[in-house]
Amino acid sequence: MNLLRSVLHWRALWATPLLVSLALSAAQTPTHNAPTRGGAKQSSTAPPKSYAPALVENGSALFRQDCSFCHGRDAGGGESGPDLTRSKLVTEDVNGNKIGPVVRNGRPDKGMPRFELSDLQIASLTAFIHTQQKTAHTKKGGRKGVDVSDLQTGNAEAGKQYFDGAGGCAACHSPTGDLSGIASRYMGLELEQQMLYPKHAKSKVTVTLASGQTITGTLEYLDEFTVGLTDPSGWYRSWRTSDVQYKVDAPVNAHAEQLGKYTDAEIHDLMAYLQTLR
Repeated sequence: MNLLRSVLHWRALWATPLLVSLALSAAQTPTHNAPTRGGAKQSSTAPPKSYAPALVENGSALFRQDCSFCHGRDAGGGESGPDLTRSKLVTEDVNGNKIGPVVRNGRPDKGMPRFELSDLQIASLTAFIHTQQKTAHTKKGGRKGVDVSDLQTGNAEAGKQYFDGAGGCAACHSPTGDLSGIASRYMGLELEQQMLYPKHAKSKVTVTLASGQTITGTLEYLDEFTVGLTDPSGWYRSWRTSDVQYKVDAPVNAHAEQLGKYTDAEIHDLMAYLQTLR
């Protein structure tokens, strides 16, 4: 589902002393619980912050260069990256204290590389992302994303019955085995996508040798000339397809075939059940 893309090399943004001053000023501006003249504290829910146009413009250029291929030019989500305007992390971020570590450390488990950026570059990225989030929240209608709550309208008990019965899900999956904690690994639309058409699902293959011996393992390679697998002991083995017979069991195919069988209610109920598996 995700297309492999080359990570573009980042280039340092040229900044004037004025921009440096703006960035440092933004980083030092208190936004929460600032004392008033009377000594009382303001509400912890501060209004959206505004940033210097020059800082936002530089952040926009850097974002287009390094981030837009995953998160979209407007930070509203792309082919493989989430919508940052609806991100909880962005909402909770204060002056880059959450955005900065993610950018610099990356998220290897989600395919995000790390970027060596200066404090000024982080400040400009933060300004652009927050500005895009503020803009998105002021728009009426045309919502691009899907809330987790939108996918929690089914009946979890009915979903469990479907999982164990008519859906046939229990023949391949277990709520205490491969699906244990799945609702913690995937949320909302991503979980539904995994349910309907799972990514990275490994296929099994059974190879029958000329002697009649059968070997079953995880399919690692297959073309018209060669079939290769990793056997249960972890060894990679391969044969010429002309010398053996083989049968592939691809779980993705089973999910694809199920797409034409679901009713809307069954999808909602099954989603409700899967979201209980934490």
